[in-house]
Amino acid sequence: MRQRVIVCPVIQNEGEYLLCKMASDRGVFPGQWALPGGGMEPGETIEAALRREISEELGPELQLTAIQPWTFRDDVRTKTYSDGTTEEIYMIYLIFDCVSANRQITFNEEFQEIIWVKPDALKNMDLNDATRMTFTDKGLI
Repeated sequence: MRQRVIVCPVIQNEGEYLLCKMASDRGVFPGQWALPGGGMEPGETIEAALRREISEELGPELQLTAIQPWTFRDDVRTKTYSDGTTEEIYMIYLIFDCVSANRQITFNEEFQEIIWVKPDALKNMDLNDATRMTFTDKGLI
């Protein structure tokens, strides 16, 4: 089983949190609302990986003013690829509290939609398991 270290920002701006609706045909949580982020590449530092993932997924215009390590967790997930094949992966999530200076986002093909959400709306959303666990641990759900 392959192992991946995932950097995962919990991005907040003016009291709302950024969520991304995953593409319906691929990924670990197809079609569900999730936090952005992704796997570290060989030779990257944790912060470099976090900034690269944010830039790749959300565009270079989104500016972070604060990045603070928050927690970590691990689990095994099944990833679905766009060709329909699947793979089980042992995932280690490094989760960061982040604050953005703006909401200028240009999201890539990994997502169908993005939204900024007030904490009281989180409990009614179709969040993936990992995102729901993160917001529950933060006391927001």
